[in-house]
Amino acid sequence: MKCPFCGNQDTRVIDSRPADEGATIRRRRVCDSCHKRFTTYERVEQADLMVVKRDGSRELFNRNKVRNGIVTACRKRPVTTDQIDSLVDRVERQLSERSEREVTSSQIGEVILDGLRGLDEVAYVRFASVYRHFDDVKSFIKEIDKLTGEESTGTAEND
Repeated sequence: MKCPFCGNQDTRVIDSRPADEGATIRRRRVCDSCHKRFTTYERVEQADLMVVKRDGSRELFNRNKVRNGIVTACRKRPVTTDQIDSLVDRVERQLSERSEREVTSSQIGEVILDGLRGLDEVAYVRFASVYRHFDDVKSFIKEIDKLTGEESTGTAEND
């Protein structure tokens, strides 16, 4: 494995352990040249999952896009990198367990929202506001009411 710091090809594994409920192997490595440590993950390669976007175009599923969206929603929130990585793993696993090899971007968004709901409510609302394209404050209030389990009255005066 090539060192991400110096590019040296000689690195060694110093620790291996299962991650993501056994679906991934996490390996700590050290570079024999610069002596810096880094982490790699080994996971089973899945059949390519195609994402059908809103405009009808198709592209390969990109785990990094999912992660970046979650990271943005969780910015300045008390959510750890491990929690984010765990959510990304769950999203990818749920999508790959489906029998279809194509998934819509809206299905991906719903799976992410389900995960964020239990992780951080502010991150959930942030992601929902971008993903669901709220047109006005009433749409935003309705989403918050769904999250808190209250019925929307349509006005803020009844709070």
